[in-house]
Amino acid sequence: MANQPRIVPKQPRRTESAATAHPLRHAEFLTTAAQWEQLPTGGAPEIAVAGRSNAGKSSAINALAQRARLAYVSKTPGRTQHINLFRLTSGALLADLPGYGYARVPEAMRRHWQHFIARYLAERAPLIGLLVVMDARHPLTDLDRQLLGWFLPSGRPVHVLLTKSDKLGREAQAKVLAQVRDEVKRDYGARADAIGLQLFSSTHATGIAAAETAIADWLGPLSGQATP
Repeated sequence: MANQPRIVPKQPRRTESAATAHPLRHAEFLTTAAQWEQLPTGGAPEIAVAGRSNAGKSSAINALAQRARLAYVSKTPGRTQHINLFRLTSGALLADLPGYGYARVPEAMRRHWQHFIARYLAERAPLIGLLVVMDARHPLTDLDRQLLGWFLPSGRPVHVLLTKSDKLGREAQAKVLAQVRDEVKRDYGARADAIGLQLFSSTHATGIAAAETAIADWLGPLSGQATP
């Protein structure tokens, strides 16, 4: 049938979607990885979320995704020792890294995870940005600095969420934000330009719009596209 019309599958409309304003909403669990070989292939852009255990990382992910239990909030922080990956509506991935500095685990396991996460942050080709969750009352711990030391040489951007800011008064919030900004400039020099900073509270749902803007900027045109 030479003249038979070609049937073209219906394509999703590329409009100003929720993925643009809310890049993490409607995220869905994809897979988990405990070894390098278990990480997804295919090259979809990845955004990683890292933070010291008990800093509110899982709660921050849930708040940004508008999902109550997308990321598991453990009663024993630091016990989850793998990378959980979630697919965003844009097709990009969100990588929830293990919390650091809390769990009592065997030294061999601790060394494995230090090596794995350091390699992930330094070598993972699809990784386009890093969200770092810090408790606003205890920012820039030695472990936070170690994490930044692994990642900043890659030249990719960092955005810091100073979580649990609702536990501080307004004056204290302004003071800690200014203090962290000054320390970042002092300690990281020219690389400080790659680090964004903001206050955040999962409990009061404050700072969500600013975090979403940072993530959408990393995703660029991809953030306005929905996967079929």
